[in-house]
Amino acid sequence: MKAVVYDRYGPPDVLRIEEVERPAPRDDEVLVRVRASTVNRLDCHTREANRSNGLVISGVSRLVSGIRRPRQRILGSEFAGEVEAAGPAATRFGAGNRVFGNTGLRFGSHAEFTCVPETARVARMPEGMGFEEAAAATDGALNALWCLRLAGPLRERRVLVYGASGAIGTAAVQVAKLFGAEVTAVCGPKGVEVVTAVGADRVIDYTKEDFTSDRERYFSVFDAVGKESFAHCRSLIEPGGTYLATDGFRNLLLGFWTSRFGDRKVMFKLPPRYTRQDVVLIKELMEAGSYRPVIDRVYPIEDVVEAARYVETQQKIGNVVLAVSDG
Repeated sequence: MKAVVYDRYGPPDVLRIEEVERPAPRDDEVLVRVRASTVNRLDCHTREANRSNGLVISGVSRLVSGIRRPRQRILGSEFAGEVEAAGPAATRFGAGNRVFGNTGLRFGSHAEFTCVPETARVARMPEGMGFEEAAAATDGALNALWCLRLAGPLRERRVLVYGASGAIGTAAVQVAKLFGAEVTAVCGPKGVEVVTAVGADRVIDYTKEDFTSDRERYFSVFDAVGKESFAHCRSLIEPGGTYLATDGFRNLLLGFWTSRFGDRKVMFKLPPRYTRQDVVLIKELMEAGSYRPVIDRVYPIEDVVEAARYVETQQKIGNVVLAVSDG
């Protein structure tokens, strides 16, 4: 089968297309013919061993993915496709079922076939959705659900989403609205129209206005891109409120410290807890018209290096999809 592989950490150029052996499903697994995947932040950070986040984070990353070289040669955590075969103990899905999901740190979705435990984060595709849209549905929404649940009840409370035009940000705006919050979104000029379309009550273009000078106070500030800091945003958070982080070693320490001192809390817990039920919830929300992933660009699998370079510009709006095989 055709797959994107890499054998050393580094820039997008370490990726290449190669013919590799098709995996065989274990007893409790399904073999999925992947029609579409994505290139996301997890893929890029793992591929470069998190060098851009400093030596400590890079060291931790290598402990997880391989100290000297990657243990898993095929990246890709999001997928949508069709079940090709099922192991003898797998009864939830059968050949021909259209499924989507997220493999997390197992990766393996940048390939024509991947094996997934049927009890993992996989569900039948939403009715009426194509492979590209389903492939882009999980990463942003799972991150948004995880973080916003940490904040506590959000009904009739104000939430600010920083980096609102990315994959996590566009999902967070929609999830926060579903939770009953009033949402202020912060993004660049390219994202204003999209973020408004997905439901933000108010949008701040950070190239025109310093969002930290806002007179509003928020129950939660959600940094969807990992570029802000609790110290910079603290004045925006009302007493008893939370700063929701998506990455950053310092936020682990701040989470421990602020849980004991102060009246504003940093919420960042690892590892995140994503479940199959969360993927089923995403399916139901999409079918109800309550959530829709935003897609910026679609690249054929042969252009994966170009797709990764674009993701690393940090200018994408929503998701970047990888078309793996024809449907």
